[in-house]
Amino acid sequence: MEILFQQIINGLVLGSMYALVALGYTMVYGIINLINFAHGEVLMAGALVSWTVVTALAGLGLPGWLLMIIALACAIVVCTLLNFAIEKIAYRPLRNAPRLAPLITAMGMSLLLQTLAMIIWKPNPKPFPQLLPTDPIQIGGAVITVTQVLILVTTVVILGGLLFLVNHTKMGRAMRATAENPRVAALMGVKPDAVISLTFIIGAALAAVAGLMWAANYGTVQHSMGFMPGLKAFTAAVLGGIGNLAGAMVGGVLLGLIEAIGAGYLGDLTGGVLGSHYADIFAFIALILVLTLRPSGLLGERVADRA
Repeated sequence: MEILFQQIINGLVLGSMYALVALGYTMVYGIINLINFAHGEVLMAGALVSWTVVTALAGLGLPGWLLMIIALACAIVVCTLLNFAIEKIAYRPLRNAPRLAPLITAMGMSLLLQTLAMIIWKPNPKPFPQLLPTDPIQIGGAVITVTQVLILVTTVVILGGLLFLVNHTKMGRAMRATAENPRVAALMGVKPDAVISLTFIIGAALAAVAGLMWAANYGTVQHSMGFMPGLKAFTAAVLGGIGNLAGAMVGGVLLGLIEAIGAGYLGDLTGGVLGSHYADIFAFIALILVLTLRPSGLLGERVADRA
């Protein structure tokens, strides 16, 4: 029972990080029906920028929490500028092109960003310093770290903030109007280009937070680290209902739980044939089942209000 409880905690932490990235996917899709496959690389950029800042300031004797805040601020600035440039240079000229063109462009941007990161930061993995206390917190026989508690709290706060932004602010109304019909929204005084750019900026900020949390939780960064979290987060967004903020959160947490619990029991279920590194099997089987039985996702795709 303790093992199950521990895996549930691990799944919630992992799912929270997936959810942060999935929120970026689903916001962009909700506005312009585009899957930004370079989003995982924005997470990678956030993690590597955070590592650069932390290692550069390590000798100043600053407390770990302050280093984390400074690193996060720098990562958010770099990631938002990067995603803003991606939208303006790579996606905006193709907004009215056939669906396949921006999809291929997004994949190309993903490979380009990975290559640039490999050139700038070199291909070898780098250890990420422990910035917060590492003493485990005991909860009913399971353990959780301060970093993992921070991940859970941050994810809940961010989701609440996004829901408030979309449903109760002027900018949120502009986002919903642009998602519904950009041309009509423009006639009503909304600036669709500005709204779309802001959506990419918000998504980039979420990816920067997820990148720092991922690095702090797993203790390593490298140029290819964004591919699998990006793929899993896209899976989570589809699982919950692409274009639905709450769906992205539910999908991310559910995917993390499936993966963690599967990793804990996969060896026993298969008689030792498959180890915990095959846990992705459960996640993608769940995705296939959901898409087969409910193609719009667990909570359904938002149409008129999908921002």
